[in-house]
Amino acid sequence: MNALLTQIEFWQYLSIPVIAALIGWLTNWLAIKMTFYPLEFVGKPPLLGWQGIIPSKARKMAAISVDTTISKIGTVNEIFDQIDPQVLAAHIVHSVEPRTEEYVDELMLQEYPTFWENLPATARRMVYDRVRKSTPRLVDNLVGDVSNNIEDLLDIKGMVIDRLAADKKLLNKIFLECGEVEFRFIVNSGFYFGFLFGLIQMTVWYFHQSWWVLPFFGLLVGWATNWIALNVIFRPLHEKKIGPFRLQGLFLKRQHDVAHSFCHIVTHEILTVSNIVNAILNGPNGERARNMVKKHIKPLVDETAGMGKALTQVAFGPTGFATLKYQVGEKAVAISQTSFTNPIFLKDRAEAVERIMVERMIALSSEEFQNLLRPCFQEDEIKLILVGGVLGFTAGVGQLLFIFGY
Repeated sequence: MNALLTQIEFWQYLSIPVIAALIGWLTNWLAIKMTFYPLEFVGKPPLLGWQGIIPSKARKMAAISVDTTISKIGTVNEIFDQIDPQVLAAHIVHSVEPRTEEYVDELMLQEYPTFWENLPATARRMVYDRVRKSTPRLVDNLVGDVSNNIEDLLDIKGMVIDRLAADKKLLNKIFLECGEVEFRFIVNSGFYFGFLFGLIQMTVWYFHQSWWVLPFFGLLVGWATNWIALNVIFRPLHEKKIGPFRLQGLFLKRQHDVAHSFCHIVTHEILTVSNIVNAILNGPNGERARNMVKKHIKPLVDETAGMGKALTQVAFGPTGFATLKYQVGEKAVAISQTSFTNPIFLKDRAEAVERIMVERMIALSSEEFQNLLRPCFQEDEIKLILVGGVLGFTAGVGQLLFIFGY
């Protein structure tokens, strides 16, 4: 009988570090999940339910990402220079040229169908040729003007914030991919640190079997495993040499790898040519940008009419020629927004921007670099710690009641 009781006690005591390890793992796993999910609020707002900390503060987190990282690794001018205005202009011309006849026919049939249908084929071909000849120079002038005024036309901070605030999944992706190793470490370390705490808990329980010991240590495990993991990730901030060992925060040691991951996402999914052009034309200064497009492209009508401009004006009536120029300008704006769908071109320009951003990000100080991932833990961190503590406390009470029969 005594031997049986001894065996039961053995397994009871052994369960203490095992349960502590499971508590550490579960609370850390839950902390990560609650940081990112769900994307939208589930429950009855404002108190009964939950939304992931990052998605719930998407605009704020996006602003932090821009202020602490993106603004330090690429200015508006540098990004546009890497896209290369000349390459951009050449791509527009290359995209428009095969559809020149289609665009001209569309405009003329919309405004002057009878005139255009009755125009001899040779005259129509002359119009097509003049449009093709004039377009490259006008587009070069337009892109050059945009490049010279890019800081006034493009609100890059607002563009990135709007994009990430609207796409919470993409915002999560930035943090999850850049901190993938660290998040995995947090979850796994919860098990190991929890087990170590459990050994201490088991020793204390052996000598002092007060009712509060197990609940208290459960709470401690739920809180401490998260706290320790975070400190191992971000501390020490700078590399320290202790004997043969070199110590530095896990995230900070991966600056080179993280820079590549972060900059790839930013350049291929946020700061793409198509997104930048859309932000220029539809952003806070979009009206100015659209007027700039019209100003540079409207002369195409005059150059196409050539020496027959006076006769064309007579044929179209007093306001017809002006209307045609207006429609050409509107069409140019529409084309500008749909000319950047070629995946090869977008990938090539993204890689050009990515190169300079990676170099800048690798060169960031440890203080600046940690700000990429640190904010996602700082936001409502106390809530996650409290949840971990409550779970740990509850598990401790469960041990007390169901394993030791108090």
